Amino acid sequence: MKIPHLVQVLLFAAVSAHADVTLNAVFAEHMVLQRDMPVAVYGLAAPGERVAVAFAGQKKSALTDKDGRWTLKLDAMRAATTPAVMTVAGKNTLTIGDIVIGDVWVCSGQSNMDFTPGAYGGPYDPAEFDVPLLRQFHCVNEPSMKPVTAVTANLVKPGDSGWLVCSKEFGNRFTAVGLYFGRKLQQETGVPIGLIKSAWNGTKIETWISPDGVVAVPELAAPKDLPAEPVISGSYPATWHCLYFGKIYPFTFFAIKGAIWYQGESNGDEEETYFQKQRALIGGWRKAWNQGDFPFYFVQLPAWQKPNDNPAGGDGWARFRMGQLKSLTIPHTGMAVAIDLADVGKPDDIHPKDKKSVGERLALWALAKDYGKKNLVYSGPLYKAMTIEDGKIRISFDSVGSGLMIATRKGGFEPLVKEPQGKLRRFAIAGEDKVWVWAYAVIDGNTVLVSSPEAPKPVAVRYAYSMCPEGCNLYNNEGLPASPFRTDAWEK
Repeated sequence: MKIPHLVQVLLFAAVSAHADVTLNAVFAEHMVLQRDMPVAVYGLAAPGERVAVAFAGQKKSALTDKDGRWTLKLDAMRAATTPAVMTVAGKNTLTIGDIVIGDVWVCSGQSNMDFTPGAYGGPYDPAEFDVPLLRQFHCVNEPSMKPVTAVTANLVKPGDSGWLVCSKEFGNRFTAVGLYFGRKLQQETGVPIGLIKSAWNGTKIETWISPDGVVAVPELAAPKDLPAEPVISGSYPATWHCLYFGKIYPFTFFAIKGAIWYQGESNGDEEETYFQKQRALIGGWRKAWNQGDFPFYFVQLPAWQKPNDNPAGGDGWARFRMGQLKSLTIPHTGMAVAIDLADVGKPDDIHPKDKKSVGERLALWALAKDYGKKNLVYSGPLYKAMTIEDGKIRISFDSVGSGLMIATRKGGFEPLVKEPQGKLRRFAIAGEDKVWVWAYAVIDGNTVLVSSPEAPKPVAVRYAYSMCPEGCNLYNNEGLPASPFRTDAWEK
C-alpha cells in the first residue's frame, strides 16, 4: 500500500532521531546550484545535532531542530564550470561530487512539457545532446493535499543520483522543451544550466496553484471543502493545489533562476479566467520562493484540430490564447508563440513534434531579459493598437524586429520560407454590424493595413483567431510568428 506523502515525511522525521545525517534528495551528484544568490542546503539528522557543510571554500554549520530538520545558507557564489565537491558532516560524513554553479530553471506544465525528445515519433538525434553543463532533476508524480518537503527523484535506475547530465545516453530522458531551452542558454552564455522537471500530462492549472496565489487574486473564488486526499480523474490529479504541494512546494527552498511553463490544453475552454489563474500561479510561486519577481516564461498553445473557415473564428482555443496573451501584463513574463508549429497533415495531434522551436523561442526571452543580450529580437509581432483610415484599419505592433514579412513553414523541423510575393492570410474584418468577413491585408512599413469591400466602415480586426488558423503567415524578419489577436471585445 502506498504511504501518503505527509505520513512519509513524518515517519522520516521520526526515524531521523536515531539516523545518520541526510540531505534532501535534490542535493546529489551532478547537481547545479544557483549562482549569485544565497543557497540553502538542508536535510535531516538527530535532534540537536550540529551539521557542517563545506563547499567552494565556504564552511557553514547549523543545529537541527526538535524534529531533526536542519538548514543553512551558503553565501552567493559566481558561476563555475569546474566541478566541485560538497562535504556534509554530522555523526557521519556525506560527499557529493560533480557540482557546478549556474542557473536553475523549473520546467512545469502538462504533457507538452513532460514530452521527451523522440516521444510520439518526433525527430531524435542523440548527437545533439552532448551538453555536459546542462543537467536535469526529474521528480516523481505524487500529488499531496499538504505541503511536502521531501523530494523523491525519478531515477533511471537504482543507485542514480536523480540528476542527469545531458548526453547521448540520457538526453532522451529530458523534457524536450527544457532541453532545447537550456541548451541554447548554455551554449550562448557558457553558464551551467540546471533543469527541474516537474510536469504531469493532462493536468489543469488549478492543481499547480498555491493557496496563497488564489488569495492574492480577488477575481478568483477560493476553493472550499477540499478533500483530505487528491481526487484522481482518470489518471490525472484534479484537486486544487495538489501538484503545487506535491511537486512544486518541495523545491521552493531550493534557489532558482526562474520557470518555464507549457500548459493549458486542459483549460482550453477558458479566456479571462485562465488569465486570473495564471496570475495566481505566478504570484503564488514567487511568494513561496521569496526571490522577488523571478522570470516566468510560457508557451501560447499551438494550432490544433481541423481548420475553421468561418472568418469570425472564436472556436476552441481562440479565446484561450487571448487569455495567455493578456498574461504578458504580469511583470517579468514572456510568451513563446507556437501557432505555426502544428504538424502538417496531423490536425488531431495535440503534441507538436517541434519542441526545438518552442524551447529556443522561450530561450530568446531569457537571453534578452535575464542574460544581457542587447538588441536581441525575442518575440514575434504582438498587437499594439489600431487606427481607422479611409475605410481601412491600420494595425501596429510591438516586437516587429527589423520589419514584418510573410513566410510559411512546412511543419516539423523544416526551415521557415520567406514569401515576398505572398498574401497575408487569416485576417478578418467587421463593421458595426459585427459581421465578420475575410480581409485583404498588406504589410505597410511596420504595420499591416486591413480592408474589405464587404466592410466599407470597419471597426474591428481579428488575426488567426480560431482553434486551427491554418496558413497564418505574419512574421517579423527574425522568423518569429505574430501572436493571434483581436481588436474587439464583443461577446462573439
